[in-house]
Amino acid sequence: MLSKLRNKKIAKKVWIILAIVVVPPFILWGSGSLMRNRDESGIAGKIFGRAVSALEYKEALEATKTKAIMQFGDKLSEVEKYLDLQGQAWERIMLLREAAKRRINAKDKEVIQAIAKYPFFQRNSVFDDRLYQEMLRYVFRVMPRTFEEQVRQDIIMKKLYDETTKAVTVKDSEVQDEYRKANEEMSLNYIAGLAADFTKNISPTEEEIREYFTKNSLQFRQPLSFNVEYLTIQAKDKEDPEAKSKIKSLKALLDKKTSFLTAAKETGLTLKVTGLFMENGPIPGIGWMPEVSNMISRSKPGDLIGPIYAENSYFFMRLAERKEPYIPELETIKDAVKNAYVREKSLEIAKGKTEDCLKKLKQVFQANPKAVDLERAAKDCRLKYDTTKAFKFGSYIEGIGASDPFWTKALALPENGFSDIIAIPAGFYIVKLKSKTNIDEKKFAQEKKEFTDRLLAQKRQEYFTKYVTALQEKAKRF
Repeated sequence: MLSKLRNKKIAKKVWIILAIVVVPPFILWGSGSLMRNRDESGIAGKIFGRAVSALEYKEALEATKTKAIMQFGDKLSEVEKYLDLQGQAWERIMLLREAAKRRINAKDKEVIQAIAKYPFFQRNSVFDDRLYQEMLRYVFRVMPRTFEEQVRQDIIMKKLYDETTKAVTVKDSEVQDEYRKANEEMSLNYIAGLAADFTKNISPTEEEIREYFTKNSLQFRQPLSFNVEYLTIQAKDKEDPEAKSKIKSLKALLDKKTSFLTAAKETGLTLKVTGLFMENGPIPGIGWMPEVSNMISRSKPGDLIGPIYAENSYFFMRLAERKEPYIPELETIKDAVKNAYVREKSLEIAKGKTEDCLKKLKQVFQANPKAVDLERAAKDCRLKYDTTKAFKFGSYIEGIGASDPFWTKALALPENGFSDIIAIPAGFYIVKLKSKTNIDEKKFAQEKKEFTDRLLAQKRQEYFTKYVTALQEKAKRF
C-alpha cells in the first residue's frame, strides 16, 4: 500500500494536489508555544483565550499525522522527529478557528471532488472506492468519515490561505529583476581590507583591556542559563510497553517526592546532568528541543518536567539550577575581552586603510576614469587584491561569503566605475565589475509565465508566513 505513495509519478501528483487542496505544509513549525499546561478537566490548552478540548487537540494531531503520511509514506518514521507534529496540530487549530471567524466553509461536493483527485485512491486514473477503503484502513488508519472531515478542514485552510494572499501580486519589473538574479552571472575585481590582516600588530596592555571591559561590559553579559538533571528511558517506539512500564514505576516514585537519584537507582536508570547551558541553545546530551527549552525556562529549581518522548526515548527532567543573566568578573573572561579588543581595533585599522584607498581611487577616476587600476591601488595601500570566479545572486563567493551585497552593488556600477565600501563581518571591500553574462531575452520570454507563477507563489507564501506569525502572537495574547 505504502509503495503507492513512494511511486515518483504519484508522489509528484500528491504534492501538486497538496498545493491545490491543502495549505502548503504548515508554515511555522514549533507552534507549541500556543499551548498552555494541560489540566485534568480534559482541556488541552487555550487559543485566542478559548479552551481547546483534549478531543479537539487529538483530532488535529491525527489530521496532521495523516498529511505527513501523504507526504512521506513509509519514510515518515525516519523524519517524524524533525516535523514537530504537535506544534503543527496547534497551528491547525489556530487556522481553523480563524477561518471559522471569517465564516469560511467547504461543501460536501468540494470534499468529494478533492478526494477523487488523490492518485493513490485511483486505478487507471479513475477513483476506486475499494482502494479508497483499503488505503484508509491499512495506510492512514482512519475511518472514512474522519478522513473526509480532515479533507474538509484542509480545503477550509486553503480557502483561508487564498483569501489572505489574494491581494499579493508581482510587477513585470519585479519578475525581470528576480529572473536576472536567478540567471545572470558576474565576476569582480576587488580590494579587501580584512581585520585578520592587522591583528598580529595589536598587543593591548592590561590597562587597555580593563578600560575596554569597563566601557563594553554589557557585550560580555551571560544569558539566562540552566543546569538540568535527567533520566532517559529507551523505547522502541512511543507505545513501547516495556518503556511505559518503567515510566509508570518511575512516576510513582517521583510522585512520592523520592529524590531523583534514589528514583534512578530503584528503577535501574542512570542520572545524568547537563551542566549549565544557555536559554534557547541545545540541551547537552539531548539536543535541540525548543518546546522543552520553553518548559525549562518557565520552571523553577526543583520542578519536574516529563515524561517527554523524542528520538526513541522518554525523558524525565528536574531543573537543578537556574542562573539569571550576569556580567562575569574580568579575570574570568580576560582572554575573551582581549580578543574582542583586538578585533575591534583590527576592524578600525582595516576600515581606515580601505577609506584612504577609496579616496585615492576617486581622485584617479576624476582625472581619467580609464586609468582606474584596483590592483595597483591595493598594492599602494597595502591591501589585498583578488578576482572572484563567476557567481550568481544568492550564491557563495569563495573566500568572501554571501554574494548578495556584492552582486547588488556591482550591478549598479557605471562603466569603469567601482563601488563604495561594502562592509561585512570580516572587513571592507571595494569592487569593480570584471565581466557579466546577461540573461537570454528570448529564453526569458519563453520562461516568463512559469517563472512569474513561481515568484507569485513564493511571495504569497512569505506573506502568509508573516500573517501566521502575527496570528500566533494574537492567539497567545487573548
